[in-house]
Amino acid sequence: MDHGTDHPVPPPLRPDERLTTTEFDELFDRLRRWDDDGTDVDERGALAGLSGQDRLRALAAATTGRAVSLSLPLNTVAGVDNPKPALHHMVDLGDVEEPEPSGHKDFIGIDYHGKATTHLDALCHIGYRGHLYGGRPSRDAYRSSGTSWAAVTQLADGLVLRGVLLDLPVVRREAWLAPGTAVHAADLLAAEEALGVRVGPGDAVLLRSGHGARRAAHGWWDSGAASAGWHVDAMPVLADRGIAVLGGDGDSDVRPSPVAGVHSPIHALALTALGIPLLDNLDLEPLAAACAEQGQYTFTLFVAPLVVPRGTGSPVNPIAVL
Repeated sequence: MDHGTDHPVPPPLRPDERLTTTEFDELFDRLRRWDDDGTDVDERGALAGLSGQDRLRALAAATTGRAVSLSLPLNTVAGVDNPKPALHHMVDLGDVEEPEPSGHKDFIGIDYHGKATTHLDALCHIGYRGHLYGGRPSRDAYRSSGTSWAAVTQLADGLVLRGVLLDLPVVRREAWLAPGTAVHAADLLAAEEALGVRVGPGDAVLLRSGHGARRAAHGWWDSGAASAGWHVDAMPVLADRGIAVLGGDGDSDVRPSPVAGVHSPIHALALTALGIPLLDNLDLEPLAAACAEQGQYTFTLFVAPLVVPRGTGSPVNPIAVL
């Protein structure tokens, strides 16, 4: 694990990139897919409308059978981007059980929400203005044992989707996007044209900012303070296209946040307003290389979250099949 000391100062936001809290609230209310009373809301959110036929169409996106893991290795080393490292140690070295064969066992413990672990955010993960997706009050949904609403178990059957990689460094002919770079709606449209794709209903849209490439070149940095990601002005386009999942090699949000008083506006819009699960901290470098080699930026995406009762998400190892 690289332990560099490159801590970039994020560039200042342009005046036209900033939103007031009031402006963001207006956007939130315009995009949200539930009424104030929260009736007739499916806990699966944007995934609820997908059928078996949709999964079959997603399977057809694979053309060569080439499989690529999108997961970062389990990170057990503390750093500024991993303040709560995963725990991994052996609990049986094979010298307990007799006769043959010997057994070798290990333990894993992980606080997966953050910047170091590839994971899925369930819809219950983020509340905004005291409410979860569907208008359920956060205070009513949570106890110390977890959530009673929109838990990750709602997705226990797994996700089989058409994936679309929007590789912004390739489009811009850069090695990576500088931390703090906002990806706008216009950038989404430009990426579609350059890569020969169009985001559509039921898609999993994955944004590559080149986070992994930059980390490999310069070492870690505090991506909670400075990271490339979506600007909120892209969310109306993504919502209108009817996407089912949003993910990236960061956590989808550009930082510093363009919204006054809201640290993670994309999380609030995707999870809480629109019911779109998020895939955070993907390793998109191998996929980017495979897509460039094949000239193909669509694929079949498989995601199988752990079945964690009342859980807010799960570590995952997403698999893209081109």
